[in-house]
Order: sequence, then C-alpha cells, then structure tokens
Amino acid sequence: MSSRPTKRQEQVLDYVRRHRTQHGLAPTVREIQKHFGFASPNAAASHLRALQRKKLLYRHPGTARALRVTGDDRKEVAAIPIYGDIPAGFADTREQRPDGCVYADLDSLDIRRTARTFAVRVRGDSMTGAHILDGDLVVLELREPNHGNIVAALIDGETTLKRYLVKNRRPFLRAEHPGYPDLIPARELVIQGVMIALFRKPKDAGRPIEP
Repeated sequence: MSSRPTKRQEQVLDYVRRHRTQHGLAPTVREIQKHFGFASPNAAASHLRALQRKKLLYRHPGTARALRVTGDDRKEVAAIPIYGDIPAGFADTREQRPDGCVYADLDSLDIRRTARTFAVRVRGDSMTGAHILDGDLVVLELREPNHGNIVAALIDGETTLKRYLVKNRRPFLRAEHPGYPDLIPARELVIQGVMIALFRKPKDAGRPIEP
C-alpha cells in the first residue's frame, strides 16, 4: 500500500488540521461526513482509517474527539459540559439542565483525561471567601470528596455549592461567608462533584484559577 494519501485523504487531513486550529479539538466522524457530503459516516470513517494506516493521523487513546495529525504537538482541548447554574447561597430545588460546554486544556488544569468532569455557573455570594464569585464557572469532577474540598452537593433534596467538612465522622457543608449557616443533613448528603478548577466570569476573564 502506498504511504502517500489520495487527493480526498489530503482534503480530510487538512480539514482535521483546520478544525483543531479553529475550535481547539478534532471534528467528529459525522462532522467530517457533513463537511464533505459523504453519503454515510462509514465513508468518512474509511478515510480516517486509511490515514491512520499511513501514519498521517492517529487517535489519542481514552479521549473524545481524539484525532490528531501526526507531527501536530499542540495540546488537546476538551469540551466540558455545562449543566446550568448552582446556588452559592441558600440551597435550591431547581432542576439543572445541560447548557452548552466550556473548552479547556486538561494538561494545564492537571485534569486526568479519564476524569468525568462537568461545569456549573455560580449564583450567589456564599463562597466569596474562597474567591468564588457570582457568575463564575466551576469545573467539577465526579469522585469522592476529601475533608476541605469545595463540592456541588445534594443535601436533603436541594443542590448547593459549599465546602465539604467532616466532624466526629459526620459530614456537613460550610459556606465561605459569615452570613450563611452550616448545612447539616437531616436525611441525606450526596456529593455531585468536587471542584477542580474555576473560570472567572467574563468581565474579569483571564486564565483558569485552580482551587
């Protein structure tokens, strides 16, 4: 088999390269299909497999949108889904819904590629002592918390963002603002995610702030 790509394969390779430049991540098979007007995703996948066999394209294992052009050393950007907002104030009972995504370089945030992550927007002022402000975007990981972690939690059926503490083997939640009381679960305390990074709200936009 020739190691030289066909004309169409060169076009697909160029599209993958341009998509990563413009969006920070590789296109999906269906996006490639749509861009070139292929009759089915299989046609796009066939070109990708051929480019991989010719070692012009490779996949980063365990990563979504993992296509990378050989020789392209730019860091991979991952799409982290945003699930609405969460109160940093008194707990709330509103249902959370997916609301777009935020793109982040996992390496710069020291996030494992296998980590299950999501993001929520902050509402309220109860975490200002931890420099978490109304409108900020908090990135969380689905894992067990440690004493002192900032968490998104479901406490007695209501959601909130607070610091997770344990005293006498009993967990509870604490605000980072003197105007809010500790939250002690009467029935249940379910940790929905542990904070691993924070993006400042747009008017103070800058680089991500790690907890």
